[in-house]
Amino acid sequence: MLRNEYLIARRRYEPESTRLVIIAESPPASGLYFYNPEGRVTEPLFKALMRQLGFSFSRKADGLQKFQQFGWVLVDATYEPVSQLIDAQRSKVIVRDYRLLLDDLNRLTPDRSAPLILVKTTVCRTLEPRLVSDGFNVLNRGIAIPFPSTGHQSQFHKKFSTVRNSAEF
Repeated sequence: MLRNEYLIARRRYEPESTRLVIIAESPPASGLYFYNPEGRVTEPLFKALMRQLGFSFSRKADGLQKFQQFGWVLVDATYEPVSQLIDAQRSKVIVRDYRLLLDDLNRLTPDRSAPLILVKTTVCRTLEPRLVSDGFNVLNRGIAIPFPSTGHQSQFHKKFSTVRNSAEF
């Protein structure tokens, strides 16, 4: 998929009023995109975020609608799949696409009032200082939230909850 195709898929489920922006790394090379309503409810990030909301669904489209109703939106730091790259290369792509991310965030929260939670260590290290410097309310405050797969699920939930609750959100 191309960047515009990802954005079209996401826009179908964007909230009218953004209450929280979650920034992940990139769509996976596998093609299992968070905003694909035909995907599986067992996809790691989808399942983890539904758990954060306190829901589970048998159809992904239902979960995406609930996510939208809560005012949450997931954006990617880059829409070029980087999961096959080493961390240094991932960071370079994320920095290269930072201006596109800013454009996206400015559209979703023009007054920058919606808080941001960054997911994945590479995203946290690469983007937190830049986003804070650009006036966004990044809730992580140095807490790197791992991607919820390959044994990191419990750490994801603990850290995501800690960051989320620090803002009483």
